[in-house]
Amino acid sequence: MKRREFLKKSGCALTMLGLATQIHHFGLMSALAQKMQDQSTPPNDYKALVCIFLNGGNDGNNTVIPNHNDSSVSNYSVYYNARNPQGLAIPQNQLLPISVPRMGGLTYGLHPALGPQTQNGTTIVNNGIYELWAQGKMAIVTNVGTLIQPTTRQQYLNRTVPIPYQLYSHSDQIAQFQAGRSDQIVSFGWGGKISDLRTSQDNPNALVPMITSVAGGELFTLGQLTLPLSIASAPTPLNQVLLLQGFGTSTADIERRNAFNQLRSFDRNNQLVAAASNITEQAIQASNALQSYQEVTVTFPNTTLGNQLKQVARMIKKRNDLGVNRQIFFCQLGGFDTHQNQVSAHSSLLTQVSQAMRAFYDEMVVQGIANKVTQFWLTEFNRTFNPAGSGSTVGSDHAWGNHLIVIGDAVAASDFYGINTSNGTPFPTLTFNGPDDADSGSNARGRWIPSTSVEQFAATLAKWFGVPDSDLPTVFPKITNFPIRDLGFLVNS
Repeated sequence: MKRREFLKKSGCALTMLGLATQIHHFGLMSALAQKMQDQSTPPNDYKALVCIFLNGGNDGNNTVIPNHNDSSVSNYSVYYNARNPQGLAIPQNQLLPISVPRMGGLTYGLHPALGPQTQNGTTIVNNGIYELWAQGKMAIVTNVGTLIQPTTRQQYLNRTVPIPYQLYSHSDQIAQFQAGRSDQIVSFGWGGKISDLRTSQDNPNALVPMITSVAGGELFTLGQLTLPLSIASAPTPLNQVLLLQGFGTSTADIERRNAFNQLRSFDRNNQLVAAASNITEQAIQASNALQSYQEVTVTFPNTTLGNQLKQVARMIKKRNDLGVNRQIFFCQLGGFDTHQNQVSAHSSLLTQVSQAMRAFYDEMVVQGIANKVTQFWLTEFNRTFNPAGSGSTVGSDHAWGNHLIVIGDAVAASDFYGINTSNGTPFPTLTFNGPDDADSGSNARGRWIPSTSVEQFAATLAKWFGVPDSDLPTVFPKITNFPIRDLGFLVNS
């Protein structure tokens, strides 16, 4: 067999869903062969961030809802009058009430899908994430979105400050949320850049990369110097996610494996060949490390996100064997682009998210590290306050500032967090053509101008994870435009 053909076939034998990367990285991969020797002492504890991306733009207006009837311009009546005529308002008696200290004790409501779900009168799976609020394990960061600098309505309308490019575009806003930068197109995500900064110090003896994706290769996971691991979700067993195919125990198979190993030592002066060899070597090392594992204790829902988080929980349970002190995980669920048929679709999606996140939280409790593992939402934008269409097919369109949920025992307290809007609280004024609406005139639809930037939200998570304040501008270049870098929703320990 010709050498080129042998390499081609052997490369195809590594069925791993890739060590997720893209070809434009090959010029940087030579750095992988020269691992930095950081003299700092690795951390003696474990921490993990688990990103759950709600692809399509989750409707935050139907996720966190005013449940009070005082004279506020953001009370339930305002919400109901704006959304009910077209059939998109959730009845007040169905809301899951939460008391919010930051809002003076006013009651807000969560979408009913975030609470207990029943089937034939019996509660199924678990109670969802709702009851974690009462336990002080859930934070809600309100009115978060892409920004280049703090922006008022007047500044936005007059364009006297720079505005994120391509607002309301799925692909562009996804990229900005995952990159942590809104002023230009970049090729690396904030998860990947944290890995670049911290891998050599935090995980010097790790057998797997700092970042693992169970949702394919996404911008969030891509670094300049480090590679993410991309694996299949459950029900695929963990010892099958990076399985080398075609290398058995026969004499011919063993000889072929030896030749395959030897070939990776050739042509190391060529960056592309060296990059391919390094990626393959890392995948083989990870495959060997994952050949045994202990199953998780908690029962996870057999759903897309349930299976992704189950695989994450398996990886975390094997953390000591893998030699990792710090890990970042990426999960994703699509379907949130609810232009039509939102009522049933959104409820089903939030049920899946809630049940999966709760099962994962419960598993972290069993593993004894619920204070060391933090789950959080990302989603590219909110939906318009004014519905799209009416009746059974009612939906909503692309908007801007949104509400993000964070879960774990490291949460400081169950409360609203973020920078205050025009009304002096972090929750926006729900008024068309109002002080927080990016729209103007008679056609205003309720697109809330963010008061908190993606960078501020992500920097709070990064700081808890162990990124020093002095390194935050390396990960988030525009964080210097925002006076507050830590929103306070996590207890740093």
